[in-house]
Amino acid sequence: MATGLREGMADIARQGLLQTQEATLETKNKKNNLNIGIPKEISFQENRIALTPLSVALLVNNGHRVILESGAGIAANFSDSEYAEQGAKIAYDKKEVFDCDILVKIAPPMLEEIAMMHKGQTLISSLQTGTLKQEYLKALMQKKINALCFEHLRDEGNVLSVVRAMSEIVGSTSILIAAEYLSNVTGGKGLMLGGFTGVPPTEIVILGAGTVGEYAARTALALGAEVKVFDSSIYRLRRLQNNLGNSRVFTSVMQPIVLNKAIVTCDVVIGAIRASHGRSPCIVMEETVARMKPHSVVIDVSIDQGGCFETSEVTNHTNPVFRKYDVIHYCVPNIASRVPRTASYALTNIFAPILLDIGEFGGLMNMVWNNPGIREALYIYQGNVTNKDLADMFNLPFKDLELLVVSNQ
Repeated sequence: MATGLREGMADIARQGLLQTQEATLETKNKKNNLNIGIPKEISFQENRIALTPLSVALLVNNGHRVILESGAGIAANFSDSEYAEQGAKIAYDKKEVFDCDILVKIAPPMLEEIAMMHKGQTLISSLQTGTLKQEYLKALMQKKINALCFEHLRDEGNVLSVVRAMSEIVGSTSILIAAEYLSNVTGGKGLMLGGFTGVPPTEIVILGAGTVGEYAARTALALGAEVKVFDSSIYRLRRLQNNLGNSRVFTSVMQPIVLNKAIVTCDVVIGAIRASHGRSPCIVMEETVARMKPHSVVIDVSIDQGGCFETSEVTNHTNPVFRKYDVIHYCVPNIASRVPRTASYALTNIFAPILLDIGEFGGLMNMVWNNPGIREALYIYQGNVTNKDLADMFNLPFKDLELLVVSNQ
């Protein structure tokens, strides 16, 4: 019987009576689609953007909606048309961007931008505690904002992912800046950074063996310079030397006599000492700078925390240097904005997966609860300060995130 049925079906198929028919079926949208806004940065000389066009395409292809303020990517050389081609909506009214459920920024929003935000909105941006004021936090609290500070984001290896990425860029860029100001085109001493046969190499001193110091040393060695790295921690010095795998690096703890001798005889000094809280320590005194060789270069990467040279003063990308004791000082706080396109690519590699995860988990809180590295970065939840250090700094009431979530259930 079964054999007869198969033969009958085969006859029907041969006669062309059995054909596959196409049908258009409805595709249901995900319940956790995100509405993401990218405003144009109004902070002074902030040229980076949080998402590149290809990351926007990734988000749009996953069912999310991206609204970009016109001109937001221009400073990083991304045009509106590039974003539009990848599915973003270009908004010419800033209010339309600030109506989105999630805002992704680089610099913290100004008070006038907070005024445009709506209650319960999610903000992903930096915090910049050095310039933060109490009225700024209170404005976010009044709007019951969920604020995620990307400077505190940690990856699977418990590394501060954004800080690490920007530090790598800043470390490498600082050496290229030094090479630029050693040239006599910019009033330097006319040295080529590095050296070759018969010519002694340029001497570079790096203060700090963290990520900035490591990548500065890596770039300087690649260019053929002689590198000396100073740090107060033997562990950090050993880690730097192991990571570089290079015995040519001179390392030393902060011995004042050895340090001062190295500084007054070198061509470039890079200050990359960070403080976990408050101001960075001032390591190099004014009298030491006064004894440096004429037209030497000082690059103070720590200037956003006050600087580690007594002679440092904050500059900007328009007027990046000044001279003191005939020593060129470069003290721009936001070095990564000097290479905004590269920095934007580094940032988008971090933010795009986070936004996709927020969508997959069905919202920010579910994603935060499943990711301790993201949980630490949440400093305001529904208008409550959930970061104890921040609450103590500004004398604001602290709410434990776990207790807060349980009480709201």
